[in-house]
Amino acid sequence: MTLTDIVDLSSDDELGEVDVKPVKLEPGLVGRKLQQNENNNAQLVKYQKSKTPCAIRESEENRSSNALSTGHSSSSILDQGQSPVDDTGLSYTSPLSPAPLCRQFWKAGNYNDGIGSKVTIQNGKNYLHVHPMFLHSNATSHKWAFGAIAELLDNAVDEIQNGATFVIVDKTSNPKDGSPALLIQDNGSGMDPEAMRRCMSFGFSDKKSKSAIGQYGNGFKTSTMRLGADVIVFSRHQDKRVLTQSIGLLSYTFLAQTGHDRIVVPMVDYEFNTSTETLEIMHGTEHFMSNLSMLLQWSPYSTEADLLKQFNDIGAHGTKVIIYNLWFSDDGNVELDFDTDSEDIRISGDTKKVNATSKWKTVNEEHIANRFHYSLRVYLSILYLRIPETFQIVLRGRVVEHHNIANDLKFPEFILYKPQMGGSVEGQVITTIGFLKEAPHVSFHGFNVYHKNRLILPFWQVVSYLDSRGRGVVGVLEANFVEPSHNKQDFEKTSLFQKLEARLKEMTWEYWDYHCGLIGYQVKKKLIPQVSSNRTPHSCVQQPVTLGQSSPAVGSKKAALGRFEQLVPNSQGRMKRKENGDIPLVKNVKAKLIDGRSQNVQLVNPTGNQLKDEEAVNLMQENKKLRAKYLEYEKKGEELNLKVTQLRSEIKELDDEYSRMMSELESLETVKEESGV
Repeated sequence: MTLTDIVDLSSDDELGEVDVKPVKLEPGLVGRKLQQNENNNAQLVKYQKSKTPCAIRESEENRSSNALSTGHSSSSILDQGQSPVDDTGLSYTSPLSPAPLCRQFWKAGNYNDGIGSKVTIQNGKNYLHVHPMFLHSNATSHKWAFGAIAELLDNAVDEIQNGATFVIVDKTSNPKDGSPALLIQDNGSGMDPEAMRRCMSFGFSDKKSKSAIGQYGNGFKTSTMRLGADVIVFSRHQDKRVLTQSIGLLSYTFLAQTGHDRIVVPMVDYEFNTSTETLEIMHGTEHFMSNLSMLLQWSPYSTEADLLKQFNDIGAHGTKVIIYNLWFSDDGNVELDFDTDSEDIRISGDTKKVNATSKWKTVNEEHIANRFHYSLRVYLSILYLRIPETFQIVLRGRVVEHHNIANDLKFPEFILYKPQMGGSVEGQVITTIGFLKEAPHVSFHGFNVYHKNRLILPFWQVVSYLDSRGRGVVGVLEANFVEPSHNKQDFEKTSLFQKLEARLKEMTWEYWDYHCGLIGYQVKKKLIPQVSSNRTPHSCVQQPVTLGQSSPAVGSKKAALGRFEQLVPNSQGRMKRKENGDIPLVKNVKAKLIDGRSQNVQLVNPTGNQLKDEEAVNLMQENKKLRAKYLEYEKKGEELNLKVTQLRSEIKELDDEYSRMMSELESLETVKEESGV
């Protein structure tokens, strides 16, 4: 066997021995006509109704920069047909250690295969050598299984720009032993053989779009290896009338049990010959046969026919990923629970209990802020800030309904924050902040921070509330000016991120101090508004009005901003102009306070204590002024409507008179012509 028999992702070193069993090409498979599905939309309906297993596309998303990539370039992916280096003088001493893998992820990295083996230097050169244990240690960046699944879904979402309309997440089974497997599939553009090799390698990413979620070239490896010991990828790609099919296997089991001291990925490729309408193997028979042998030995499929059947439901283009030999949790069960809910995937035994009084215990346990920890359906519903109407996430046969957390807030405010570094503005973000609708009966609080549409920190608790200060306050923002960590479950701790964290803390306390009375908490501070030379004193507490997207503005835009623009309460209870450019934004508020007729208005009946508070009194006075203004505007509006009706009536009368006179004129002209004859 030559160096081109497999794809060596570790270095430019020699291949070493690989246990290859002889196989025969399945008659009628290679060289026969390619059967393609004619209707992708029909497939999606089939998946949604019958829950047929599907799998996702690995778009080289999140490819994290590989710190071990020295000497690893495109030539480290061995080109079919030639070796990049002469390996005759390079050898390794690595005894086989086929010890069985531990099925618990956090213990699976403990196996000994002669890591201390010596590498012979050839021609004064030494090449980087990536050990299979790196697959496991690299995957430990994902502490949470759902974070790994989200990495794979990011690939499908990035494919929306290439026409992807769905991604399907489902359960399937390993046909060799019947064990459960995770299946993810999309109908994106798919990967050609070269793209498949980049996908399986470390640090390669062709995602140059600023809107792309993935960028580091490491996400596929970390996420799949975090979920299971092995993954097989099927991808069909069509470009310039050239259709290819590629199959690749990344198997921790294979590498560990055969004692490999480097990462080896068996891969086979097919090309559709349009003239003969048949599938043809690529890169030579010897290369194909050796790789196919390893695929059939270590993948869930025992024949080439079974492998090719996996393309039947992909359509003209797309990618399917099947992760098998899923990891076990500490209790000995598969970490991903497919049985508790037939339309969901849960984390086994991870249902979180919350501390709450018995009266409100159920409300807290069933809240989305608690359920996303163990329910994949709930987590996927908030994973993206925006989802195009043309794209669907289908989980176990049912579409995931998108959930906007901002819609769960009452008494919301919109605050513009412009962080600065070195005197220059680094970006800007509008934060929606308010109380959860269930407040004060829920104990959750924190900010949901998105980056490029992707949720990075769900319900991030920037403050630890004491004496209930901050309880129930939740915010939503998209912070594209800070960079997420490689596992997309946190941000890099840069100075910009630290500034954001400090501002969100202030924002939480400011909002609480000025609005806690609206949900029944006692106002403990007397909030004295700062009086400027060009405005009269008024309450710094926002009107208890729920802002709706469809509600029109109160008066003019200038009048609305006149009350709130650049006014933020400080810790002493005074309003101040923020130096960092924070602006509470008020938009689309309809002040129909008369009789509480607007559906977007919620009036709060102040308690006796609140009426004694100076701010509550100011609020009531301002409310009366607004009511008076509204009555005045309504009266003027009625007068104008009456005048419009009168004018329309006069116009109609004039039109009738004009028509009558034109008729008389035409009759007179007719008589004149007859008399002149």
